[in-house]
Amino acid sequence: MKAAVLHALGELPRFEETGEPVPGEGEELVEVTAAPVNAIDRVRADGSHYSVRAGGTRLPAVPGVIGAGLLCDGQRVLFGSRAGTMAQRSVVTRAMTFRIPDAVDDAVAAALWNPGLSAWLTLRWRTRLEPGETVLILGATGVTGKLAVQAARRFGAGRVVAAGRNERVLADLRELGADAVVPLGQPDEAVAQAFTAQAGERGYDVVVDYLWGHPTEILLDSITHHDMEVRTARTRLVQVGEMAGARISLPAEALRSGGLEILGAGTGTMPPMDVIVSTLTELLDLAGRGELKIDIERVPLRQVAEVWSRDQQGRRPVLIP
Repeated sequence: MKAAVLHALGELPRFEETGEPVPGEGEELVEVTAAPVNAIDRVRADGSHYSVRAGGTRLPAVPGVIGAGLLCDGQRVLFGSRAGTMAQRSVVTRAMTFRIPDAVDDAVAAALWNPGLSAWLTLRWRTRLEPGETVLILGATGVTGKLAVQAARRFGAGRVVAAGRNERVLADLRELGADAVVPLGQPDEAVAQAFTAQAGERGYDVVVDYLWGHPTEILLDSITHHDMEVRTARTRLVQVGEMAGARISLPAEALRSGGLEILGAGTGTMPPMDVIVSTLTELLDLAGRGELKIDIERVPLRQVAEVWSRDQQGRRPVLIP
């Protein structure tokens, strides 16, 4: 069987021959038709994700936790797997399979699961976005950020501000629902001024942060007040990704004067399984009706090393075995 195989943390996966996956109890084989290269796959493979830092990762291994494929009965499904998905075949349990609607392409379905759930659950479940609230998406030019812009608009945000470095993608975000954009490639002072200007008088009710690191520090400085005025506004900042850095310097005054509340969104903050299943079903239905946009790039599995570390520029590579 041909597959992408990771031999050491921090190395690129290699396209090579490997052993067939062996189904365990309650599992069956699935013919993989599409496997996305998600951020979670890359940070797990380089050893920086919290789920692998403690060791115990068995190598060599096939990367990927999500895929689309065909079950033995011919059913097209979106699936999650313990055995890796960037291969010609994988193993699944029926509980981790979801029917792909006829109107949805396998590659689109596979690409949508991870970033779509992240965007939808962050705004609907973690922050409980209220209609009319102002939302800032930090890292809006990434695949997940673009979906978060669409989610915020769909959930009734009164104002959506999109911040990112890729100015080409930023220019397209208004079509997805952004009211304003903040280019992060400017000098720090200009970025801070833009954050303040776009927040308006009421400020940001919700910040979805896929960047962390220095851009977040600039934002926190921009929402910190240096007076004794009494305020009741709250800014719920949800830390989702760390594309710009794993750590920040957090001044106490940002928490005390800016109404800042910091939450996390990840594997330790998930809703019940029935909410996840219903959300994933909703995402697939929206995609099937053409009401949700995700940009993908179909890539032959043999080219996995070529696209692994490449800037995705708002397009999700999907490996086709």
